Amino acid sequence: MLPEDGGVGRTGPAEDAQDSHTEERPAAPEAEGAAGPDDDTAVRDASDHRWWIYRGTGQPLYDTDLGELLPPPPPWRRFTGGPALSPPPPDDEEIERRLGKIGTSSTRSDQLRREVDMVNAALLLRRPLLVTGRPGTGKSSLAYRISRELRLGRVLRWHITSRTTLRGGLYEYDAIGRVQDSAALHTLRRADGTAGPAIGEAGPRVADDEQLPGVGEYLHLGPLGTALLPYELPRVLLVDELDKSDQDLANDLLSVFEDGQFPIAELVRAHRLHPRVTVMTDDPGRSAEIVDGIVKCRAFPIVVITSNGEREFPPAFLRRCLRLRMPDPDRPQLVNMVMAHLLEAPSETSGSTRAEGLIDQFLRNSRERGGLAIDQLLNAVFVSTSGRFSGDEEALEDLVDALWHRLDGAGAESRTG
Repeated sequence: MLPEDGGVGRTGPAEDAQDSHTEERPAAPEAEGAAGPDDDTAVRDASDHRWWIYRGTGQPLYDTDLGELLPPPPPWRRFTGGPALSPPPPDDEEIERRLGKIGTSSTRSDQLRREVDMVNAALLLRRPLLVTGRPGTGKSSLAYRISRELRLGRVLRWHITSRTTLRGGLYEYDAIGRVQDSAALHTLRRADGTAGPAIGEAGPRVADDEQLPGVGEYLHLGPLGTALLPYELPRVLLVDELDKSDQDLANDLLSVFEDGQFPIAELVRAHRLHPRVTVMTDDPGRSAEIVDGIVKCRAFPIVVITSNGEREFPPAFLRRCLRLRMPDPDRPQLVNMVMAHLLEAPSETSGSTRAEGLIDQFLRNSRERGGLAIDQLLNAVFVSTSGRFSGDEEALEDLVDALWHRLDGAGAESRTG
């Protein structure tokens, strides 16, 4: 039988799994019964890893924040951007959609301890974390687990494609829009007779751009650019599927990760006339003031870079990253994920039993079919417990088999188990 109080496992859900949002505040760790039946194990785990800040438990920090726990950075990773910006907006709904409801998980697993070790090393050293593994093992979910446990607000997600450039991750400048606005303003002023004398005529002429919106209205920081703003606490930045990028992008990232800052060329050129410019950020409805055209971080972001291993990265890039191989989740972790997302009524024994059987079948099929994705399991559990196939087990088995298609593009497999 599945446990009655499931939580978020090591790898979280598949990237596309969805759930509804509910407000929850974690109970104090010292509250009666808060730690559950594994109190002694949890105490032993904590005493064995006193240097951990992030613990991979799924429980948000209580009555403290990362600023009180995080020690100063190494001297070569110290950044001095400022003034400090207000904290980022929360995004509990998106985090819960990806991770499921808040629960608890133990760090007794060697796999989980390895993951938590590397996350904490990245925190202490202020270095990016390169997470590799098969597609569908929940690599992207790590960024959301870190953000929820350390209470760092909205995760900045930079999804990489073959057309992605460094400039697009830093900022976008709508030069065409500004030219069009200038031309429209000039036409409007000539129509109402306020455009001034034409070229060659005597008399003063008022520049069209005096009434244009400021240059900052045409600038929009991307996810990477927003992560490098001077926040007091680090932002969580997810660089998703970097191996899909052009070959040069990893090299282009080196100087940004090393320097913790970047110039905005359009603002640098105008910094004498406009030393302070307000621009939009990647956070909806949020803006930030840029001084002298330079974005400089204060707390280096927690950068989670995912890769499906489709190609190798340059040695110089790898040297500046910490590396974590994300293995396939084991059965207890899959149980936790299913409970966190789908089994909101654990008293329904039939649904619990069916989910348990699907997990075992999923593990067998995953081995036989070269590895399946976590969201394929969640999809199967959802349709199987929906009640839509009552009395038609053969149709349900056919559908589940179709949902568990191979990820390597091979043809359909016969149903197993």
